Amino acid sequence: MMKSYIKTIIVLIVFSSSINAQEQRGLTGDDNWLSLWTEFKPDALNYNDNTEILMGNITEDITLYKSHTYLLLGNVFVTNNAILSIEPGTVIKGDFESKATLTIAKGSAIIAEGTLTDPIVFTSNQSVKKAGDWGGIIILGDGVTNKQGESFAASFYPKIETSNFVHTNYGGESLKNNSGYLSYVRVEFAGGKTKKTNETNALLLAGVGPETTINNVMISYSAGNSFGIIGGQVNLEKMVSYRAKNIDYNFDYGTKSNINNSLALRSPYVTSGTSKCIRAASFVGEDVDFSMEGTKVVATNMTLLADADDLEYAIEAGLIRESIYVGENTNFKIESSVISSFSKAVSLHENIIFNDTNLSRIQVKNVLFNNFKGAVFSKYSHESSEYLENWYANPEFSNKYSKTTHSLLFRGLNSTNNRDYRLRLNRNIVMNNVNK
Repeated sequence: MMKSYIKTIIVLIVFSSSINAQEQRGLTGDDNWLSLWTEFKPDALNYNDNTEILMGNITEDITLYKSHTYLLLGNVFVTNNAILSIEPGTVIKGDFESKATLTIAKGSAIIAEGTLTDPIVFTSNQSVKKAGDWGGIIILGDGVTNKQGESFAASFYPKIETSNFVHTNYGGESLKNNSGYLSYVRVEFAGGKTKKTNETNALLLAGVGPETTINNVMISYSAGNSFGIIGGQVNLEKMVSYRAKNIDYNFDYGTKSNINNSLALRSPYVTSGTSKCIRAASFVGEDVDFSMEGTKVVATNMTLLADADDLEYAIEAGLIRESIYVGENTNFKIESSVISSFSKAVSLHENIIFNDTNLSRIQVKNVLFNNFKGAVFSKYSHESSEYLENWYANPEFSNKYSKTTHSLLFRGLNSTNNRDYRLRLNRNIVMNNVNK
């Protein structure tokens, strides 16, 4: 009984047992910031029937109210510098048939500020909900990217009308773009695809700048990426990505992003072959201005976790691959984090030449690697991987290695030694849910 209890409860915070100092790794907080507003069984929830329909273009300021349930029908664009405000507790359902999307066009803004006890929910309108039931949310700003010429996000839509193509423009020269606020928001069953759509995101942030506030956002069951970040300068705090089919956090095209105190929880049984927790890359395709600065990502206090009943089989079958991928000409730093149970922890692009200059741009510090043969690898070269292992195993980086089960790595909620835990996650995070 006790063994079963310990297996089902996980607390995603790890401390050093040092007497003189505690080396904090993984999620942090003086209270349980995942409590109340998150939901790890969204398919079990039922909401009121639709009372209002959102469709077409919104060209004037509008407020969505908790007293209504909204149906997002087709591609809905907020344009003409309009502001879309959403009350705490409001539910918006994305239409399955039209693969609905909500786009905040460049110059417009969204103010979606839920609360701890009253989050804003974007979900599917299906009675039996599945990943990709609807398109997702797209926020477009005028921040800097490293793409050549004008940029358009039209390729990210499952379907799009020709007349709306102009509203998919993003990017510019602004260093202070403000596209609004997202706080205590859940996005469920989004990332809908068609044969013409190569990549989708439950939440796409393109050219979005640092004045935009994004914290406490949970994305569950995305059929594509959970978070897609293109260019701009985005700061993300207390993010949750749960059971995405593709990438949890995808950074690209010269973004300057900080992500802190966030979680990616993966199941190999809903994963695509290219999936990973974090992908940080600078140049994809021929539309890049190589004179511009590449992508720069700083990730701190991350918890990146994969779980399977038979982990060795899942890795052998290719169901679990690397947790993090770093492309060439990319600055990436991960610090004070926990990465557990992937085939590889960090995989580097094969064109990266290993010297002091290049490796100083890829920093891995104070990270706990659990269930790995090695931590940092070159994509294809075995000899280079040995060099990397020696480099990042240097004591000055304070990286640690363990090989244990999640139930031993992550502590149970029944602990009474509160001095060892600044964060105790709620009982909704259960290992049994991961594989259901």
